[in-house]
Amino acid sequence: MHGDPLYPPGFAHYRCVNPDAPKGGRLVQGAVGAFDSLNPFIVRGTAPPFVRWNIVESLMARSPDEAFTCYALLARSVETDAARSYVAFEIDPRARFSDGTPVTADDVLFSYELLRAKGRPNHRTYYGKVAKAEVTGPLAIRFTFAVVDRELPLILALMPVLARHATDPATFEQTSFKAPLGSGPYIASEVKPGESVLLTRAPAYWGAELPVNRGNFNFDSLRYDFYRDVNAQFEAFKRGLYDIRFETDPGRWKTGYDFPAVRDGRIVTEEIATGTPKPYSALIFNMRRPLFSDLRVRQAMVALFDFEWANQNLYFGLYRRNGSFYDDSELSSLGRPADARERALLAPYGDAVLPAVMDGTWQAPRSDGTGRDRTRLREALDLFAAAGWDLKAGTLSNRSTGQPFAPELLVGSKDQERLALAYQNMLRRAGVRLDIRLVDNVQFEARKQTYDYDMVPYIWDQSLSPGNEQAFYFGSAAADTPGTRNFMGLKSPAADAMIEALLAAQGKEDFVSAVRALDRVLISAQFSVPLFYTPGQWVARWRKVERPQTLALQGTLAESWWQAKG
Repeated sequence: MHGDPLYPPGFAHYRCVNPDAPKGGRLVQGAVGAFDSLNPFIVRGTAPPFVRWNIVESLMARSPDEAFTCYALLARSVETDAARSYVAFEIDPRARFSDGTPVTADDVLFSYELLRAKGRPNHRTYYGKVAKAEVTGPLAIRFTFAVVDRELPLILALMPVLARHATDPATFEQTSFKAPLGSGPYIASEVKPGESVLLTRAPAYWGAELPVNRGNFNFDSLRYDFYRDVNAQFEAFKRGLYDIRFETDPGRWKTGYDFPAVRDGRIVTEEIATGTPKPYSALIFNMRRPLFSDLRVRQAMVALFDFEWANQNLYFGLYRRNGSFYDDSELSSLGRPADARERALLAPYGDAVLPAVMDGTWQAPRSDGTGRDRTRLREALDLFAAAGWDLKAGTLSNRSTGQPFAPELLVGSKDQERLALAYQNMLRRAGVRLDIRLVDNVQFEARKQTYDYDMVPYIWDQSLSPGNEQAFYFGSAAADTPGTRNFMGLKSPAADAMIEALLAAQGKEDFVSAVRALDRVLISAQFSVPLFYTPGQWVARWRKVERPQTLALQGTLAESWWQAKG
């Protein structure tokens, strides 16, 4: 996306893999929740994410060692101009779908047209920027763009390629337990709805020796088992029912791994550093609802969350506080005054950024850690009063209507419920009655995708090269489109303009300034209670599987692991 690729032409493999990793064996992984579809490219249904990368390939593969660089996969060559006004791909003549059928330019065009018409909102948005798509040869296709967007060649390079002869457009939007036919290293060989999915190595996989694949996809089969809740999932790991666990609960990480298999070394626990922005975890206010349309109400709700108490009493002090949407990276605006480029970008939107955010002094509210911080309580009550809500007889009520302030927080797991209950107690001091609704995973995802909630927890994962997906997360057009990640309903001309600026940036400095300016707009909108993140990855693995010692930017990646000998 910016600068030069890390790897030269003819490179052998990524540096974060073991190119000599042995092939064979089975990797079993555990997931919480359920699934009712194996099509991850549509809004309807809940599909597991592993279909995308293990079964359906793209024209190019994203490098795990760089901010945003793509290398040859289905396409053996790519061409674009300095302005990136078009992109053309030539498909590798060796490329085959798992049924042995050659991958052609017609398959690529078919996939583009189908996803633009019936795919997820991000596909429709991205591919809608193409003015013309034309097949220029049996293995050649060219996309000419209707807008200036320097990321589009990479976005098109990562488009999933579906088999035209095996995909019915008429039924594409319907959920199905039959996975799409792809060209990837695995096929779905056994599906137990709601319980497990078994992937087995595709026969005669065409791309095994490509540089982007060497050292990856080492297991003959991958099984994903689904559990109703986190506790059941963890107990299954302790019994050896699956092989690798990425832990997210500090309490469990601190105290839960003192059991025989860890003590005698059969399970290895590791803290692994990552080089990407830390995920932004939050309780999100649905600003589509009148209850949260007022900035002062949202600020009051943020002020009442006592992170210091929660971190110490619930999470053993192991979490760090979210503040920026790009925490722990050069893209974060925290602690940095806006530079001249940022100020020029933000000048037309004078009210979009709080002064403290602009000068780099803003930070998420801090408490005294007692759980009874009177200063934070007074601040919140003053904000509520300014917005027309008064505390009387222990209840916060609307001054005009008498309506009690009683939002509902939708949660989908016991861990989320535990945090929600703590927040409920924090809010009670201000007369806020927080109702907590725990639903199963399928209902949680369905309500989240249709924005049917007052508040909901969510985690945005970010990269070192944010681009078009930012419009899917934070763009005004996404606010009214079901299935996006604009869960708060943000409609900000300033955010839209900053996203356009980061997409148009040609140099690294302009890009970083545009992302920081966007960060300032998002922080100032106060549409969420910023929560916390782990310093890196907490990983536990049974010794029967091993991982490369060299890490990717995201830490360790399961596709690069292998079966231990003996």
